[in-house]
Amino acid sequence: MNKLFIIGLPRTGTTSISCALMEAGLKVAHTAYTIQSFEQADVVSDSPCYSDYPQLDTIYPGSKFLYLERDLDTWLPSMRLLLKKITPYIQPNGRFNPIIKRCYRTVFSFDGTGDLPSDEHLRACYQNHREQIHQYFADRSDWVSLNITDPEAPLKLWHFLGLTGTLPDVFPHINRGRMITAWKDIKHPNKINSVASGPHRRKFFDYSSKRS
Repeated sequence: MNKLFIIGLPRTGTTSISCALMEAGLKVAHTAYTIQSFEQADVVSDSPCYSDYPQLDTIYPGSKFLYLERDLDTWLPSMRLLLKKITPYIQPNGRFNPIIKRCYRTVFSFDGTGDLPSDEHLRACYQNHREQIHQYFADRSDWVSLNITDPEAPLKLWHFLGLTGTLPDVFPHINRGRMITAWKDIKHPNKINSVASGPHRRKFFDYSSKRS
């Protein structure tokens, strides 16, 4: 396996899976905005993976992909809460990284200006993203779809990745309730900085070529 890209939308359990895989010994970046972050990580989740999976598929051939599903009745209020909290930061002059802003514009057609998206709009965004994932990976064996609340999910993921370490009974629920930033407070030797610098400094990929 080259890399594992977790391509579920925000609020589908990306942080919980990221923490479980760090404990399993993998180096994980929950969001990655530089080439160096991708190079250092075994696993990358959230932005920009849920938006840029076709490009990452080309840049890192032989990688695997994990799509996370969540019941819409619980995802919608969680996503509304997230958008409400981050709206000032994803606006054109907001302090969030330009890549995460692009991902929200691309997938949710939302740039932090105007009214918050309606439930109908968010539902359509979720379903469109899901359909695109299933169409892109149709007839491929290098991806899997999981709901982290499924009791069999840990076993399915460990089998998919060929992991032999201790199997968790359940995945941890990290960003529970109103929490949205638990990842930044986590200290772990396998945690990769989202803006790690290296030979490319803090440059991101140039998708016009295979590798910038």
